[in-house]
Amino acid sequence: MGKNDKAWQTPSLWDIGVACVLLTRLPLPHLPERVFERQSGSAWAFPLAGLPVALLAALAGHLALGFELGPGLAAGLVLTVMTVLTGAMHEDGLSDTADGFWGGHDRERRLEIMKDSTTGTYGIVALVMSLGLRWLALAALLPTDGLGPIFAAAALSRAVMPVLMRALPHARPGGLSRHVGVPGWDRVAVAVLLGVGIALAAVGIQGILPILLAFAGVGGLALLARAKIGGQTGDVLGAAQQVAEMLFLLGLIAEL
Repeated sequence: MGKNDKAWQTPSLWDIGVACVLLTRLPLPHLPERVFERQSGSAWAFPLAGLPVALLAALAGHLALGFELGPGLAAGLVLTVMTVLTGAMHEDGLSDTADGFWGGHDRERRLEIMKDSTTGTYGIVALVMSLGLRWLALAALLPTDGLGPIFAAAALSRAVMPVLMRALPHARPGGLSRHVGVPGWDRVAVAVLLGVGIALAAVGIQGILPILLAFAGVGGLALLARAKIGGQTGDVLGAAQQVAEMLFLLGLIAEL
């Protein structure tokens, strides 16, 4: 077990900063080098890393609604801010995963495609569908549910990532996912509890079925990843975030 896999490390507030560095492009102060030795230990804080992204995106949506630009434009601004603040890393993961899973005929070729920076047809279609469905969902939710779904989706969708990090083996010898390491099940449990707790606090009891839908969708992605490439990569983790966010928002619409 490597130094990044120490499940017994005591949780630290530094973990929140590390999680933000890993999952966002927020302008953060310089963190001590030693805190990055505990990257896998920071997995419990992944849902918290989504909150500043959600806060700024919600502010943009609130201003758009305040200026009566309409829910469609407000939803578009929310997605734009979230994408910019994360450097589109999750969208990139979804695109690469779609290209690799359906563009290659064997495991090695799929991993090779996923590493290629070129975006293919499968990746473009996946991005269009993900962005389009999330845009429509937010446009429908903002007038009725307010800004709560933004915070709920941001936290919950990042809570699923540690689950895959722990449940699936690394699909390739190198890459970001292996570099970060494997969190202990205790960290995974805290991440899930935080994500679910924040989601329920933001949208209420109507979030229960959407939460279950999001985890079911990620479970399906995990089975597909194991079948296609034998495990997970950073791209698969990014795809999991996108799938969870999309299904959660669509589930909320079904609850209206």
